[in-house]
Amino acid sequence: MALKDLILKYAPIVGQNIGISLYNTYLYKQRHRGHYKAYGDYYRHYENASPQEVAQEAQNRLNEFLLATTESSPWYREHRGKSLHEFPILEKAQLLAHMDSIRTIEEKDGIVSLTGGTTGASMKVIYAHKDMQERFALKDHFRARYGYRLGKKVAWFSGKSLVRPKDLERGNVFRDDYINKIRFFSTFHISQQNFDAYWRAFCDFKPEYIVGFPSSVYDLCTMALERKLKYDGAVTTFFPTAETVLPQYRSVISEVFGCQVVDQYAASEGAPFILECPHGSLHIHPLTGVFEVVDENLQPANEGEILVTPFTTHGTPLVRYRIGDRIKLAPESFRCACGSSFPVVEYIDGRTSDFIWSPENGKVNLGNISNCTKDVNGIICFQVVQNEADAVHVSVVANERFTLEEQHHFIDAMALRLGTTVTVHLDLVDEIPREPSGKFRLVKNRLTPELMQVATVQGS
Repeated sequence: MALKDLILKYAPIVGQNIGISLYNTYLYKQRHRGHYKAYGDYYRHYENASPQEVAQEAQNRLNEFLLATTESSPWYREHRGKSLHEFPILEKAQLLAHMDSIRTIEEKDGIVSLTGGTTGASMKVIYAHKDMQERFALKDHFRARYGYRLGKKVAWFSGKSLVRPKDLERGNVFRDDYINKIRFFSTFHISQQNFDAYWRAFCDFKPEYIVGFPSSVYDLCTMALERKLKYDGAVTTFFPTAETVLPQYRSVISEVFGCQVVDQYAASEGAPFILECPHGSLHIHPLTGVFEVVDENLQPANEGEILVTPFTTHGTPLVRYRIGDRIKLAPESFRCACGSSFPVVEYIDGRTSDFIWSPENGKVNLGNISNCTKDVNGIICFQVVQNEADAVHVSVVANERFTLEEQHHFIDAMALRLGTTVTVHLDLVDEIPREPSGKFRLVKNRLTPELMQVATVQGS
């Protein structure tokens, strides 16, 4: 068992909090040194640049990225000198199978990022330090528009496994970063039975900002409304991650916490950014990479799947990468009231809000399901189908690295999220069909609300 796992399993909560605080501080220093300040100045400059200046800089960055990629990556070497549209489309299965020839640096020389894989495949991506520093410089610049800076109190709802059964019995559903003032809430256990523990921990902490899965925060808020509870703190902004922000999420979260909900899109693999402006428009940031929108025949379109070429993936270059998400572009004539010349997206339809129902843990959202693939080798894609409250059927397309040991690891991760009352049936398949829309669905929940209600009563 790894040291991290031993600490999470056996160390007292105070010891875990100290470890989390020190580790996060180390990560923040790593991300905010080197080129971080220069990139912050860079993005502030281009925020108000003319459309012509932005377009020229975007082309310069694309040329530089393609040149660096074809010089350093064996996978792309034969495409040197080609324009972007002459490069082949990169599929997830190729990225998984040929990572060693695609990447340009060793793990020891970069920063390893494990993706959750919301379309069913997880992978290990290696970032160059300067690319990670650039991504955080832009993210911090974006959040600063809404008053956020490191050190302000943040409630974080993400897919990390934090809480042990004995902690849950005592009503502890979070871990604290004492140094950076972050309270990390478990998203695995938000349910009617545990609501009081979550609400008390949130109200006692009184965060200024919230970051994390919108479906988890929404569920907490709907339970508060059912109980006619009023939050007496002052949350400024909620920054959602990993899932589509549905209209009801915005409405209910804003009603309960009195905050604005400000969306962003940037996948863990390193996709270019789409950022919401203060006027509510979703803007593609053209200096972070290229989005190509294509139809089911992979031809240019205004609505459809996206191929991404991010400029911040020098460590693991992605050129025309088929990431699996979909967007719809606003008409070219549309001009946002914020004054930005950056292209506008009408909606992002990628990280679906589907969930699996657990009689023990309630809704288990897409972000938590996708995280089951972290540290599991060999999965190309998978899909979870729920037809009954006490069982799920998981179809997996995998390669030879998905050994029996890896299968057990994957099932254990799934069981951790779904609880002890849900049986996981694993099937290895050659292919998982896409939907008629062309979209791949990671989760298909076919339970009726009545069945979920019965399962909840029986599991109580």
